[in-house]
Parts: sequence; C-alpha cells; structure tokens
Amino acid sequence: MDGCGRSSPQQILEHTASILGCSITDEKLAIHLDQEDELQHLRDQFHIPKIKDLPSTDPALVKGEEECVYLCGHSLGLQPKKTKAYINEELDNWAKTGVHGHFHGSYPWALADECLVEQMANIVGAKKEETALMNGLSVNLHLLLLSFYKPTSSRHKILMEANAFPSDHYAVESQIRLQGLDPKESMFLLSPAEDEETLSTDDILSTIEREGDSIAVILFSGVQYYTGQLFDMVSITRAGHAKGCYVGFDLAHAVGNVEVRLHDWNVDFACWCNYKYLNSGAGALAGAYIHEKHKFTIKPTLLGWWSHDFTTRFQMDNKLDLTPGVNGFRISNPPILLIRSLQASLEIFNQADKKALRKKSVLLTGYLECLIKHYHSKVPDNPQKLFIKIITPSNVEERGCQLSLLFSDHINKIFVELSKRGVVPDIREPIVRIAPVPLYNSFYDLYKFINILNESLQVVSHQLKDGM
Repeated sequence: MDGCGRSSPQQILEHTASILGCSITDEKLAIHLDQEDELQHLRDQFHIPKIKDLPSTDPALVKGEEECVYLCGHSLGLQPKKTKAYINEELDNWAKTGVHGHFHGSYPWALADECLVEQMANIVGAKKEETALMNGLSVNLHLLLLSFYKPTSSRHKILMEANAFPSDHYAVESQIRLQGLDPKESMFLLSPAEDEETLSTDDILSTIEREGDSIAVILFSGVQYYTGQLFDMVSITRAGHAKGCYVGFDLAHAVGNVEVRLHDWNVDFACWCNYKYLNSGAGALAGAYIHEKHKFTIKPTLLGWWSHDFTTRFQMDNKLDLTPGVNGFRISNPPILLIRSLQASLEIFNQADKKALRKKSVLLTGYLECLIKHYHSKVPDNPQKLFIKIITPSNVEERGCQLSLLFSDHINKIFVELSKRGVVPDIREPIVRIAPVPLYNSFYDLYKFINILNESLQVVSHQLKDGM
C-alpha cells in the first residue's frame, strides 16, 4: 500500500488492480491489499465478535463461528484483548491491599489519569499540561462552556451546526438559559445550503466574518456525527479568532480517526469521548483540552478536591490552591477501572504511526466508496432499482473513515437483512453509517460487506415484488 504520490484512492486501487490483472471488485484485490497492509497485525489485538454471539443474526444464513463484519467503530470501538486483564489487575489490587491502592501499585489510583495523559495528548496534538482525562464528554462540555461562554449584550451568540449531536445541542441550549438568555436569540444554528447534505467551509467562514461580532463562542464538531464530514478546524479557528470569538470543538468522532493538532491550530478548548475510535468501552472516561495561553485567565466555575494542586491537596485546610489550566477543571478522583480500560487502547495506538493509520484509513474508506458506487449508484433508466447515495464528502480531506449511506427506500428492511448476515453497522434514519476502522478492519471485511449488501438489496427487492 505504498500509494501513488498524491493519487486518489480510486486511482491507487485501479492501478493496483491492473497490475494484478483483475477489477476493483475482485476478491484478489482485497486479499492483496491486506497482505500489503503494514498495520494488519493490530487486528489481532482486538476481540472481533463472532457472528453466533450477535443478537440479530439468522443462523440459517451464516456460519456462526466466523467473525462478524464490524463496521460500527464510530459508535463503539471493539475491545482490546488486554482490557480485561488490566481491569482484573485493579480488582485484585483492591481485594488484596484495600485503601493502599491509592498510592501503591503500577497505577496508583490517585494518580492513574496522569499516567496516561501524555499518550492522550499525543493523539490530540496537545501538550501534556493542556490535556485532562475526566468525566464524560457532555459533562466536560458543560464545564468548559461555563468558563468560556461569558455573554455580553452585544456578543452573546454560540455558533454551531444545526444538526449537531443532540447532547451538544442540549448543552448549548441549557448554557444559554443559565445566563438568562433565550436560545432562539443566542443560539446561531448553521445549516447546509439548499439541496446540500453538508456545510461548505466557505459558508462557515463567511458566516463568521459576517456575524462574528455578535458571536461569543464557536462550537463545531471535528467530524460531523451524521454526515461524516471533517470540518476545517484550522480555518474555522483562525476565522473565529479574527473576530474575537472563542473556538472549541467536540472531537467525539475525530479523535483516533483523523489528524488533530489542537495546540498548533491554536484551538481554545475541546472535549471528546474515548469509546468510539479509542476503544475504551461504553461510558469510558472522556478527555478535555484548554490551550496553554488560557492557563491563568480561564478558570473553572465549578470546583472540587481534584481542582486543588496535588502537592498541597492532602493538607485539608480548605484553602484552594487551584491547579492552573485544564487540570484545575478536574473535580473528582479518577475512576481506576476506566483508566486501565483506556490504557489498553492507548498502548495499541502507540504501536502505530499516526500517518500510517491515516494512510490506511483513506484507502480503506476509498475502497468501500468505490465498491458502493460500482454496484449501487442511481440508474436513471431503471427507476425501480434501489440505490445508495453517499452523503459524506468524496474529498478525502473532508472526511474521516465514516461513510453515511442514504438509501433510496426501505432502509429498515435492508438494515435487518444486513444484520441477519453478520454485518454490524448502525442506523440513524434515513441513513446507515459505516466506518471501516484502520486499527482492526481489513480490506477483506469490506469485500465481504459489499457482497452481503448486494445480497440484502436483492432480497429486499424480491420481497417488494412479492408484496411482502
């Protein structure tokens, strides 16, 4: 998978297929791409669910002992094989040493989050002291907005996507109301142009330029959860700062998926969850970031014991010695079981070069895109044919690994047939989201997926003809 300079994924795939003497749709190409994959060994470090263990499969249609086609890493990443051992280690430590686990052992509970912060900071492109592991994503977003959103009579709006993830939308609504303002006046929701599925960077930047004097905070996703669009975080940050706005990002679908360099991009604040592409388990410990330039000027609104500097924390004199920067936003002691779960994933990330991961991701998703377009594009001469429109941008610089598929009709029937056959995507009507993750998905996974998709569409088409 050396690629061809700046060639597109389709060009690389067509070139490779021609050398092999086959087409892009040939099984031979998928096998070859996996053989050439320098990251293929990482798959062995994850538990890939067996088809027989999935709740929706039809035993008559599948071989239960085979691994499923798991394409849902954008929702919940797979479990690293070391996770269980690490969690059991702390349960044993608790059983054997009791309270002594706070300051003894390989991961002392009172300091456990700090053992992983540097690895986490490396993934989001931040300095260690700009990064904290704490709470859940929505809690962290609230804590950050409490300090960054300080509306005035003239600058009181928060700019965000109209179709932001519901939790972000609700958080912003409640923060605006907390300030005694009306979300109808202070919540600036930006929608795609008519007949467009995604926001154009030009529209975002022109809106900031035109309305920026009234905007206090710009809050965008790094990668849009629904469409899979990767936003131009560099340009958005630069434009926002030029108009005097704070700029923050929800990186839930970006961290571990695309390149992120929060410090170099001069982003003011960010937060993210660690259970999607960072594979730390449902409800995993989340992350937060505040740029070092705000270290002494932006302070937490809500405080707790862990906001206090560690060197004097246990003097217990109730005189706050606030830890500067994002670490002052920590409120409670770190949950050790969640820390060790995150450790298992971060160790795998540290085995892979970030550029190599992104390179594989681009080709993997490009391969999926080519297969879908080959088999399931709209055919004007055959209006009865079910077809798929990919609403995720085709430009690889504007997406991560996710593709969002808009089916022409009968999405629920198709989803059921995919599930029966051991495929794990997810549905957010009217789309199905598919995310081939470079850490554990293979090109052969996608070859299997497209054949199962073809079969599922045929089954649904026959059901419709038979009036079922």
